Amino acid sequence: MKLIILDRDGVINHDSDQFIKSPDEWRPIPGSLAAIATLTQWGYRVIVATNQSGIGRGLFDMDTLNSIHDKMVKAVAQEGGRIDAVFFCPHTNGDQCDCRKPKPGMLEEIASRYSTELTGVPVVGDSLRDLQAAVAVGAQPILVLTGKGKQTANDPALPAGTPIHPDLAAVVARLTA
Repeated sequence: MKLIILDRDGVINHDSDQFIKSPDEWRPIPGSLAAIATLTQWGYRVIVATNQSGIGRGLFDMDTLNSIHDKMVKAVAQEGGRIDAVFFCPHTNGDQCDCRKPKPGMLEEIASRYSTELTGVPVVGDSLRDLQAAVAVGAQPILVLTGKGKQTANDPALPAGTPIHPDLAAVVARLTA
């Protein structure tokens, strides 16, 4: 089974410091939906793993999050792609949970649900916490420069050897070359 794990905000869609709080605020990054369609055509199972502390902060509710994800899944499907699952952490930093990236709990749950090891599995993110979670489970961290990626690229804590690509489309072009 070929698996790839994608962060949502800043990788698939434009990010916002004020959070994506409604389906109307969810806007795909150019090329990201077609990139996911290419992954689907190449036999990848595409999993989204996203921190969504806006729930814990009371900025939006589960129905709204489900509506945002429904819009994303439908937009990907219109391009001929498929998102196999969306995993999310609704907690804030203060909750001290195990699922909020950079902790590996969400990725461990993906491994358990799919009965697979994540060693070498590409995990694409725009923030240091995405990459740290990948490293914690032995996955391959990949940084995109969309979202918060440009700041992350300059972080001295960037995991050594992390490939850096302009966007998700460039990552997929490399994986499918």
